[in-house]
Amino acid sequence: MTPLKIDLLSPQSFAAGQPHDQFHWLRENAPVRWHDEPGGKGFWSVTRYEDVWAVDRDFQAFSSEPTIMIADPAEESAAFGPYKMMLMMDPPEHTGFRKLIRSEFTLPEAKMRGERIQALARQIVDAVIDKGECDFVEQVAGEMPSFVIAELMGLPLEDGRELYKLTEVIHTAPEAQAPGAGAQAVFKMFEYGSKVMAEKRARPGDDLASRLLAAEVDGRRLEDMEFLLFFLLLVDAGGDTTRNLLAAGLLALMENPDQLAWLKADLDNRLAPAQEELLRYCSPVIYMRRTAKRDIELGGQQIREGDKVVMYFGSANRDPARFERPDELILSRTPNEHLAFGAGAHACLGQHIARIEIDAMLREVLTRMTDFQLAAPPEWLASNFISGPKAMPLKFRKA
Repeated sequence: MTPLKIDLLSPQSFAAGQPHDQFHWLRENAPVRWHDEPGGKGFWSVTRYEDVWAVDRDFQAFSSEPTIMIADPAEESAAFGPYKMMLMMDPPEHTGFRKLIRSEFTLPEAKMRGERIQALARQIVDAVIDKGECDFVEQVAGEMPSFVIAELMGLPLEDGRELYKLTEVIHTAPEAQAPGAGAQAVFKMFEYGSKVMAEKRARPGDDLASRLLAAEVDGRRLEDMEFLLFFLLLVDAGGDTTRNLLAAGLLALMENPDQLAWLKADLDNRLAPAQEELLRYCSPVIYMRRTAKRDIELGGQQIREGDKVVMYFGSANRDPARFERPDELILSRTPNEHLAFGAGAHACLGQHIARIEIDAMLREVLTRMTDFQLAAPPEWLASNFISGPKAMPLKFRKA
């Protein structure tokens, strides 16, 4: 069978969302397939649910070191010295660092923030409701996670908005922006984080940044670069799923008016399963890479020690072996054991608070705004790592 042109590296493949035609062919014909990498040594693409689930849970065979990105660490990352972001560690090191912030993101802790998050959702919609139009990404979807992570870290809300702009640059493919733009954005994030570090050491508060600086791992305080990498991770990962799910999710609802009507008919009782289906259907995080720690067989292929193995969550979440009618948006779908937040030791730590943010924002948007219409085609983030609209001009009517 002649394959489609398979290219999971070019941002063009993700220019209007996930490349489900490519994923479909791969699941059917080559679920674990070697993918060439210009300038790199290549990688195995993993596209079936069962294989993605297995790789993500098996940290003993598939390592998060040296990186979770397809490209090997660039020379500029040498500036980090021996330090690593938590996402790029394996247990038990990963477990020790995760414990430093785990208590902030448990379900009970996230629920305690529910009332405040709903108030933020009201504030965000208040700012646009009388205008009848907005850029839904910048003025609504992007505001919520920016504000929440700013409050968690003890920062001004406006600063959260500016930091969110840096994360967009970090996630944009290098070929889609000026040379060095991504590295410059990381530098600016570290520059801001250094000011936070100095301020919180001088005047500690009841916030996550202050607690991180006071915490100990293996009997010692975090060094400056360890804190800065934590800061980058929290700001960066803290917005990805919420921002992109809200924008791509509303777009999916607009494209499926019967499902939108079903949801609005009983929002209180139907929002929970609807949210899970939107997470499955949109899958904001496109991939995570692992590196084989030993020779192992996967999906009928012989993986060699040191090979890159890349899990495609958007493909796993459309696997017909796991989900009935997987390409349809079915908001009542249950059970719905999607992999939008990953699985195993590296499952998204912030998933509980992300769900509460999504719930609050969808509730506010769907009860106060109606008759949604695109004012211009959405512009998708030029990225092969994160999937979601970068701009989404929207017209609506006040409900």
